[in-house]
Amino acid sequence: MVELPTPVKWLLRLIAVGWVFFLVAWPVVMLVQRTFDTGFDALADALGDEQVVDALVLTAKVAVLAVAINLVFGVTISLLLVRYEFPGKRALSALVDLPMSVSPVVVGLALLLVYNGRDGWFGKGLEDAGVQVIFATPALVMATCFVALPLVVREVVPVLHEIGTEQEQAARSLGASGPQTFWRITLPSIKWAVVYGVVLTLARSVGEFGAVKVVSGNLTGKTQTATLAVEAKYQGFAQPTAYAIAFLLVLVSIACLVVVAFLRPKNER
Repeated sequence: MVELPTPVKWLLRLIAVGWVFFLVAWPVVMLVQRTFDTGFDALADALGDEQVVDALVLTAKVAVLAVAINLVFGVTISLLLVRYEFPGKRALSALVDLPMSVSPVVVGLALLLVYNGRDGWFGKGLEDAGVQVIFATPALVMATCFVALPLVVREVVPVLHEIGTEQEQAARSLGASGPQTFWRITLPSIKWAVVYGVVLTLARSVGEFGAVKVVSGNLTGKTQTATLAVEAKYQGFAQPTAYAIAFLLVLVSIACLVVVAFLRPKNER
């Protein structure tokens, strides 16, 4: 490795810190400042607004469901990609990365075309059975699951490669069943990768906007999530309330990261 001169090192550090500051830190600081320009009035008004509370509750509900679904399928897909060989493995791996390269608006439109009750592939049959997908909570959960799909998988797959299969093979040779091997050997080895994947999925789910906007209809009190409420309040000249909602969303993400930092063992920090 080429040793860089000390002035160059400091210059690179300054550029990196400056980039992160102007891209992330400064906008967040400005958001916090605008939220508390009038003390806690903006937060109090937001939490006292029934529409805002409904949006926050719906966001929490959708995020929890999306995290639970992506946790189960994310770990399952990770095990399939690393531990097994099967036809279509590369295609599955590529499909997992698809949400990272496709616009969330396109995702929402695709779901609308498939599950729309009027001319969607499955929407008409589902509505005849009494199940409404589009412009209802199921569509919000599906859209959120789609955009957050790769996060658990891409955290767990490298760890599975790193730990190898020796311990799992040893457990099976001693008579452990598949479920016993997973719960006692595999899961403890990948637990922090799973935790990080869950945290990233939660943050992504809470902050999703594009796909949710297309499939929700943005119905106040029914399908309006917190991010949609931010847009509605800002465009409705209720900027302090919009800042307060956005601040609460940022606070959730920061709280998740802080909790993980404290729960993680010291020797793994």
